[in-house]
Amino acid sequence: MHKRSLSKKLLAASLASLTIAASQAALAARDHISIVGSSTVYPFTTTVAERFSRATQFKTPVVESTGTGGGMKLFCQGVGEATADITGASRRIKQSELDMCNGNGVDVVEVQVGYDGIVLANARTAEPFELSRKDIFLALAKKVPDPDGSETLVANPYKTWKDVNPALPAHEIEVLGPPPTSGTRDAFAELAMEGGCKQYDWIAARKKQDKHAYKAICHTMREDGAYVEAGENDNLIVNKLVASPKALGIFGFSFLDQNADKVQGSVIEGQSPTFDSIADQSYPISRPLFIYVKKAHANVVPGMKQFLAEITSERAWGEDGYLADKGMIPLPPVERRQVVADVRKLNALTNLAKQ
Repeated sequence: MHKRSLSKKLLAASLASLTIAASQAALAARDHISIVGSSTVYPFTTTVAERFSRATQFKTPVVESTGTGGGMKLFCQGVGEATADITGASRRIKQSELDMCNGNGVDVVEVQVGYDGIVLANARTAEPFELSRKDIFLALAKKVPDPDGSETLVANPYKTWKDVNPALPAHEIEVLGPPPTSGTRDAFAELAMEGGCKQYDWIAARKKQDKHAYKAICHTMREDGAYVEAGENDNLIVNKLVASPKALGIFGFSFLDQNADKVQGSVIEGQSPTFDSIADQSYPISRPLFIYVKKAHANVVPGMKQFLAEITSERAWGEDGYLADKGMIPLPPVERRQVVADVRKLNALTNLAKQ
């Protein structure tokens, strides 16, 4: 009985070794790096991919803009030639996503590459907006505190920005933004929507009582046409704003920076979205940007380690690097050095306790 049990264990170990060997052989047969994920991170990884291919003998990585959530699903499917090597994310990986990856045999290496701000922008031909996070919550939440002052929630009754705040224009509320699969949407809900929502003490108190109910109040966007899901393509939102001067759009600072001749960012609580205000965190709607790397692929897919060395090089992500020219806000030098050390070791992410 003991011998049979031992034989079964040896057979299982042999099969596992064969599976790993087969996966590595298949990956070695693939001659390019596959990158998916965030539409916000996409311009940065694309730029690095182009520079990388010009400076090395490796093929240009294939980069797809799938949205942060969509990228995580593709990335976490497993290891092997048919799965992505890297995914970009405009928010940190969720515990449920990390569990999905680990459950499919994917060890994940986290690389924070910089910061970004989320802007509410409109066409340069229109008057700029000055908003608070409370204004944003009241304009876009599905349910809001009753205007009569009672501590109850009602379906959002506000039709114009002036209804929300008498100091704002009488334009009909129309905001073009990303879908639920977008990391920009997640970050906007947490930083802007919840930032305004929790200013109501009686709503903030619900967080301790029922975290899920609190999050539903603060994060759920209205569905009556005031908020328009405009897809993952931020360039499309920019073009729509030019055509609709009374509308606002939600996207990352880099797209504002690249389209400054067409659109302008709203001032949020006295702070304009600028390189410096995002870098020093004084702009209230800023967030970290990441790439996540499949550890099992790092030593097998041609060029993986060299690509990681490029994206974490000073010429790329430094204060005077080419990614800063594209609108990405660099990490402080001490943080950059720590990330480089972690990347070299390919330390796998084991929990999300450390922010």
